[in-house]
Amino acid sequence: MKYFSYKNLRNKNELFVENVAISEIAKQVGTPFYCYSRLTLFENYHSFVEAFEVHKILDYKICYAIKANYNFHLVKILAGLGAGIDAVSAGEIHRAIKAGIDPKKIVFAGVGKTREDLIFALQNGVEEFSVESVEEMFLLNEVATNLHKIAKFSLRVNPDVDAKTHHKISTGRKGDKFGIDIDLVEEIYALASKLPALEIYGISMHIGSQITSLEPFEIAFEKLRKLCQNLIKKGFKIKNLDFGGGVGIDYNSDKTINLKEYVSLIKKTIQDLNVKVTIAPGRAIVGSAGLLITKTIYLKETPRKNFVIIDGAINDLMRPGLYGSYHEVLPVEKKEGFKNNFDFAGPVCETTDILAVNREIVIPNANDLFAFCSAGAYGSSMSNEYNCRPLVPEVLVDDNKFEIIRRRPTFAEMLHLEIS
Repeated sequence: MKYFSYKNLRNKNELFVENVAISEIAKQVGTPFYCYSRLTLFENYHSFVEAFEVHKILDYKICYAIKANYNFHLVKILAGLGAGIDAVSAGEIHRAIKAGIDPKKIVFAGVGKTREDLIFALQNGVEEFSVESVEEMFLLNEVATNLHKIAKFSLRVNPDVDAKTHHKISTGRKGDKFGIDIDLVEEIYALASKLPALEIYGISMHIGSQITSLEPFEIAFEKLRKLCQNLIKKGFKIKNLDFGGGVGIDYNSDKTINLKEYVSLIKKTIQDLNVKVTIAPGRAIVGSAGLLITKTIYLKETPRKNFVIIDGAINDLMRPGLYGSYHEVLPVEKKEGFKNNFDFAGPVCETTDILAVNREIVIPNANDLFAFCSAGAYGSSMSNEYNCRPLVPEVLVDDNKFEIIRRRPTFAEMLHLEIS
């Protein structure tokens, strides 16, 4: 929260993003809205770059997992910083290329790529694929053959490692839908070596999201190393290891991973292997860069609960409803006064439309603003128009100025795909 701080404004203790008061943005944009700090995004990306530089790993690629937040303007900033993209749909590929990402720096991942997806990717210059099944491998070969192209691919292996994170965002256990059993990889690569339009490029792995300990990575990376050594001994040319993403952030005084230690583990894994490195962080780059700003509508008391009814809802920020996730809630204006415990509830007609539970705050008034912290990842990108609520605006702050990088649609615009 380096660039999110309280400052004095007109004798009020107000929350700023960099050098812009959130209350001033709210006056012009209305609530709810997402607000991002350009400097935080910049520093989060460069923290990975610095970790690689410290350990003198030169041949690496940071492929931002665009599903975390695909706002065009944020992706454009990352393109300018040299990022690649980890994409899981043709739409993400299209958006990344339009934002200035070199298609040769895009890795097309995802468990359910269709024929149309693969055609789109190859026709738009994507060369590298993370393949999740034998059937997909054969389809990729067929599509590439028809297009007279060669597709570089890595099998995504499932190492059967529990990432010790929320079960709904774990991806590397045997019962998860992702990846190919690590014990079958040699046999599948033997098949792949006979397919004319495929180039065996490497091995990829991703074991989950919001991982806050190095231990699961240590176990998974050691399995990856042994697999790579075995494949090289068998004569397969393994040029790249894709370590995926999953590095967690601080939502609620969480212990987080030291990135230099994380990259040190990668260096230990690749020692003597002569391979390139790909990582695919998403949340760790954009998560702490964003806030969701909401406004108090009413206070509501029940025999068991006190509620702050806000104008932000589960359709704007789905994570608490989906995963029971925690976001710190800060008043935009810090006040003195009596405190009580409240749940923050939105106006959507779902019992799960609770964005924060049992928070002790100074009793607010109508129109008081609140900021939901660390909402830059899987906030905007998972939002929707449930209850016919417009998608909320997104605002980017750069030092002492801000710009709207996605405006709030009108009701008429929300209908434009349905009424001609």
